[in-house]
Amino acid sequence: MDDEQHMRAALALGRRGLGSTWPNPAVGCVLVLDGHVVGRGTTAPGGRPHAEAVALAMAGGSARGATAYVTLEPCSHHGQTPPCADVLIAAGVVRVVVAGADPDPRVNGTGIARLRAAGLDVATGCLAAEADRQQAGFLSRIRRGRPHVTLKLATTLDGRIATRSGQSRWITGPAARRAGHAMRGTHDAIMVGIGTVLADDPDLTCRIPGIRKTPLVRVVADSHLRTPLASRLAVTAQDVPTWVLHAGEADPARREALADKGVRLFEAGTARVNLAAGLQLLGAAGLTRLMVEGGAGIAAALLAAGLVDGVAWFHAPAIMGGDGLAAVQPFGVTGLDGMPRFRRTRSQALGDDMLTEFERAA
Repeated sequence: MDDEQHMRAALALGRRGLGSTWPNPAVGCVLVLDGHVVGRGTTAPGGRPHAEAVALAMAGGSARGATAYVTLEPCSHHGQTPPCADVLIAAGVVRVVVAGADPDPRVNGTGIARLRAAGLDVATGCLAAEADRQQAGFLSRIRRGRPHVTLKLATTLDGRIATRSGQSRWITGPAARRAGHAMRGTHDAIMVGIGTVLADDPDLTCRIPGIRKTPLVRVVADSHLRTPLASRLAVTAQDVPTWVLHAGEADPARREALADKGVRLFEAGTARVNLAAGLQLLGAAGLTRLMVEGGAGIAAALLAAGLVDGVAWFHAPAIMGGDGLAAVQPFGVTGLDGMPRFRRTRSQALGDDMLTEFERAA
């Protein structure tokens, strides 16, 4: 029970880094000596220093003889910093409790093996399921080459996101909207389709002061590069990372004009954006956690391609009727066995509204 208690504290520390450590995982570390916590650390924004190094710096000499609780296997390769396994050994830590293994080919068990070879007692699997859920983005990038995708929907009870005339602000109330911005803060990037850009001219920023130290990457799926040069996304691209997935047939002049604004361009597909290929490009660029906010077309395309890993459904206690705009466009489901299915993981009341979260069913 003590191991689980301290690992829960390490997981809480790791959650603080979600959205700001990519391409590295957001790891938490707690150092305990004689029942007392002597060091705490979370991976710093940008991925360096690692959580273990932060906790050891706090503990100083008190790390000798301590137990380290780490939410992911300590690294064993040289990068911008020394391997965390070596740092723990050098600090005199005698026991390491690890929640989950690191599937990165540069680690993949070698961190644990190095600790054991040095004589440390290593226990694995403590709260592994919770740790894997927290590391879903990093694990997805390593194992599948793409970020973990969460589809965020804000709808009425009957799944409508706007009236027939296009009115959509605001279906949900202030508490739900604030929770949506907080959720943005735990992701590396937010993605919308070009229809949303043309209709709403969004900022796509996290508008809660102090919630994150690194900017949220804004991604647009825009096959033909119709993103206006005067849009908020293009105008602010020099200050806030703005990436566009486009097709190979897009106008070269539009490419040059957007690039001059500071937009980073990714060619994914020939006549139109291939979202599976686009997500692979985003993974190669380092993204681990991607939240998709609309519109109905991109939601349908991602669901049809089996690319949605989770759904965050903000729903208001209101019914609009069939003449309202559906949250998801038709995508070819003809039988019940063709529907993507999800399992509920969490529900939360937000004023009069509700947030229900789901993960993809196996």
